[in-house]
Amino acid sequence: MTPPRLTVNADVLIIGGGLAGLTAGIHLAKANLHVVLLEKNVYPQHKVCGEYVSNEVLPYLQYLGVAIDELAPARINRFLLSTASGKTVESMLPLGGFGISRFALDQLLANTARMAGADIRQADVTDVQFERDAFVVSTSDETKYTAKIVIGAYGKRSQLDKRLNRSFAQQESSWLGVKAHYQAPFPNDLVALHNFDGGYCGLSQVENGVVNACYLTTYRSFKPFKNIDAFQKHILRKNPFLNDFFARATPLFEKPLTISQISFARKNPVENHILMCGDTAGLIHPLCGNGMAMAIHSAKLVSELIIPFFKGTLANRSELEKKYVSDWSAEFKSRLLTGRIAQSILTSPGITALLLKSLRLTPGVLPHIIRQTHGKPLLT
Repeated sequence: MTPPRLTVNADVLIIGGGLAGLTAGIHLAKANLHVVLLEKNVYPQHKVCGEYVSNEVLPYLQYLGVAIDELAPARINRFLLSTASGKTVESMLPLGGFGISRFALDQLLANTARMAGADIRQADVTDVQFERDAFVVSTSDETKYTAKIVIGAYGKRSQLDKRLNRSFAQQESSWLGVKAHYQAPFPNDLVALHNFDGGYCGLSQVENGVVNACYLTTYRSFKPFKNIDAFQKHILRKNPFLNDFFARATPLFEKPLTISQISFARKNPVENHILMCGDTAGLIHPLCGNGMAMAIHSAKLVSELIIPFFKGTLANRSELEKKYVSDWSAEFKSRLLTGRIAQSILTSPGITALLLKSLRLTPGVLPHIIRQTHGKPLLT
């Protein structure tokens, strides 16, 4: 006889335990909602990520009781951009930021969420159904979860996107992301973006003096090479800054992490009544260096609407969804557009060279561009 499936009930169920999911879990649990968070991986884990966070989210994280200072992050206030040939332009970062590994930050957020009362479980979601104004969520271990609200915070791309028939998930993407940590001499207050043929590589310190190197490239550029080492040797290291870095760097990973099929296509912040957060709602190009802050910010937006929904001050689900779409678009639509424009420029060596020449003549323009992809400090 087949045993009955276990059913777990929640007020809010969060699919995905990255930055957006964990931050929303903390916020909602502190509001005394019953939060269940499902994450398919075990904490802590490294992830393909630039690992630079804008200071705009610091007041909000402090409000949530997230003790960032305990991780001793690198404090970053300078930005450097180079062309593939090695020409550079520099700027101070208007707000500044900090460098922290996802390995450390996700673990801190998970611990904080548990202390706030969130129920974090390791599970792989296989299906989400909405019926009779509530959700039924199925997982691979045949557990069923019911919830009034579901937040989708499962990252850049997932099989779940295809099951939900999200339009971007039906399209092939040409982008590949690669990330690794190194011991290398590198300024602790600098985030650098170095252009190469077919992509760009970000360098910045995280905690303990470790340097994160994360780059994005097209399959067209990568395809002629057999492996990552050959690609870095023949393509990345044509940039003199990257050549100098990799010549002196000692890798700390057995092999780099990779992620494929990264899509920068437009996404809807609400799909099938699921409230999408972080990269699941919209992915800004890594060259803008603000994806981590945007993920945390989106968690704040959705949490501050879900709480009044449960209190009855938002009339119904339709009002909740409309308000979230409106607030999300107001905060992030222009940033994502700026990111797409910047990406198209920095993957064209000729246009990049012209841009740097212009920025050298008008140095005040670069901080202005940076502000277009960053927000103001999140006050609570």
